[in-house]
Amino acid sequence: MSPQNLPQVRLPVTEPAFVQNPYPLLAQLREEQPVFFDPEMNRVVLTRHADIGAVLRDKRFGRSALHRYSRDELGWPPPDPAQRHFDAFNGNHLLDSEPPKHTRLRSLVGLAFTPRRVEGLGVRIEAILAEQLRGLGHRGAFDLVADYAEPLPVTVIAELLGVPPEARAMLRPWSAAIVRLYEPSVGPSQQAEAERAVLDFSALLRDLSQQRRLRPQDDLITALVQAEEAGDRLSEQELIDTCILLLNAGHEASVNGLAAGVLALLREREHWDLLVAAAPREDSLPLFRRAAEELLRFDTPLPMFERIVLEPLELYGATLQPGDRVSLLYASGNRDPRKFDQPDILKLDRDPNPHLTFGLGIHYCLGAPLARLELALSLRALCRALPRLRLANADEPGQYTGGFVIRGLARLDVVAD
Repeated sequence: MSPQNLPQVRLPVTEPAFVQNPYPLLAQLREEQPVFFDPEMNRVVLTRHADIGAVLRDKRFGRSALHRYSRDELGWPPPDPAQRHFDAFNGNHLLDSEPPKHTRLRSLVGLAFTPRRVEGLGVRIEAILAEQLRGLGHRGAFDLVADYAEPLPVTVIAELLGVPPEARAMLRPWSAAIVRLYEPSVGPSQQAEAERAVLDFSALLRDLSQQRRLRPQDDLITALVQAEEAGDRLSEQELIDTCILLLNAGHEASVNGLAAGVLALLREREHWDLLVAAAPREDSLPLFRRAAEELLRFDTPLPMFERIVLEPLELYGATLQPGDRVSLLYASGNRDPRKFDQPDILKLDRDPNPHLTFGLGIHYCLGAPLARLELALSLRALCRALPRLRLANADEPGQYTGGFVIRGLARLDVVAD
């Protein structure tokens, strides 16, 4: 694909300086070349909120095209045997499926993953946070990512699914290996790690699903085993791949959103102090919910998502064919001044806040209510327990993992005075 009438721009998604701070370049592109073709990624790229929203709602674009066309018809190369298990997983869960399969899977999963079930987790989330924070204040310095941001969402989704404590140690490493393959450029070692992670993860979930068929429990795996609508059920492989997706999606945005959010707050101390002052009040949760929305907009943990063209169409003067790929820069759309007043300024009470972080349309993130609740409660608990928290090194506060599709801090050193 090389669309005519579009400027060509190489987006430096693998360069550390861009991953560290993509916003100046995104602002320039948004004004000067809002739609362009990246020859290295072989994608049309959109930067403005309105354009991204239009594609997300347009049924001529999807997360997959293989429900309509063969790889030969799309002009795609044969599947890479080095990642066959990852590709099989990717083609079998609801995120990368299209109607009617997507409708069926989302409906079945929705029977088990309900907003009521999520809201009911609030008390348990607060208990986990209290236990985590009990020891951190006495340690002085600690890594906010490993010691606070990671444990909660991994524990919550593991408990929600019904993964026993002794099997949880590998969940985060498995997830990290799998989601790394969503980046534009991956090597053989990363493919091998993802393949092993899919196989090991699948073996664990296959064993657990078989146990739940014999001995049901009050957990999401049991609910998915039993989920039924119009006589339909999830197959065992669909159940396994759905559970892998739920664990990956159920904590990646929460971990990265919380770490980046705390970094933003500690860099602009007046915002942190405002939240600290409000945190002790029992009625403070709505404030923290609004703050969570703004932090997810301000530094987006999922900066770039992809859609695939499903039928011939014209896009901003470029002729696209089925199988062509379009990258949507959520991080840019979330800073678009056409949609947000003073978008580069953190406004914790911003309302309305129509950010793109969880997507739009039929693929809107199923786990968004859980991510929002976790982020709001995590921020409030941290402000209550460690009000004098500060960055250990304000000049070099955070180290990023290097990914851009899923962008997050590898560590964030802080001090609890």
